[in-house]
Amino acid sequence: MSDALDELLDLLDLEQIEVNIFRGRSPDETVQRVFGGQVAGQALVAAGRTVPGDRPVHSLHAYFIRPGDPSVPLVYTVDQVRDGRSFTTRRVTAIQHGKPIFTLSASFHHPEPGLEHAMAMPAARPPEELRSNSERLAEAIGAPVPAHFKQSPIELRSAGPLSIELARDPSLRDKDDHSNLVWVRVTEPLPDDPLLHVCLMTYVSDLTLLETALLEHGLTWYDGRAAGASLDHAMWFHRPFRADQWLLYAQDSPVAAGGRVLARGQVFTTDGELVVSVVQEGLIRLSGTASD
Repeated sequence: MSDALDELLDLLDLEQIEVNIFRGRSPDETVQRVFGGQVAGQALVAAGRTVPGDRPVHSLHAYFIRPGDPSVPLVYTVDQVRDGRSFTTRRVTAIQHGKPIFTLSASFHHPEPGLEHAMAMPAARPPEELRSNSERLAEAIGAPVPAHFKQSPIELRSAGPLSIELARDPSLRDKDDHSNLVWVRVTEPLPDDPLLHVCLMTYVSDLTLLETALLEHGLTWYDGRAAGASLDHAMWFHRPFRADQWLLYAQDSPVAAGGRVLARGQVFTTDGELVVSVVQEGLIRLSGTASD
């Protein structure tokens, strides 16, 4: 197992410091704020540690309240809201400097027989035919990408243009194409723990969602004109999956208004099974606009 994957798994392996209280850390103290997917993934770990293993998580709803400070630990407190015969509910608050920066509610349910149907996976070039996003980004910016991006154990391969590519050449995108199709996977084999796989997907789910809205306007994060932040995030886990196998993250952004954007995602296995649904609202500010 590589050092990069070891570090990511260690990031999600929270320290339990008391009953219903856990402590996490951030991997990079040089950035301005904690990555939202990290906080969501860690919070789900904290919730899952208080739930029997035969009840997997089926949904989570989260709010990002304040920017996280990467220089200090994150303390997660778990409120055991309900332990019913079929469902278990947990509420998690992430605290820094004595104030909540993030809240998450998660529901756990033992699968049972019932109706079954699912939307079909959209057509996309297979990941074997695509280059990694880190390679394409390095080519677009004309310089090596940051080490944490290049050495990440999470690989992304976009079937369409990256935002920086589209900003430079609008002809790369069909005006009638509103999708952002990205293949994702952890590059090395993982343990079989189902909670680990859903927590990793929670981490990954925040990587490309807001960029989906930028693609609608030919904007990119890399020219300094746009800055974004996640506001709230919801996920539904429909079926088991493995984060160390290719998953197609099919995303779109149906609306932007009032400075906020809405982005949606559906995650499919290579066999075409719909395994996760995601919705996020985010704030995107353009240079010259008022700030909070």
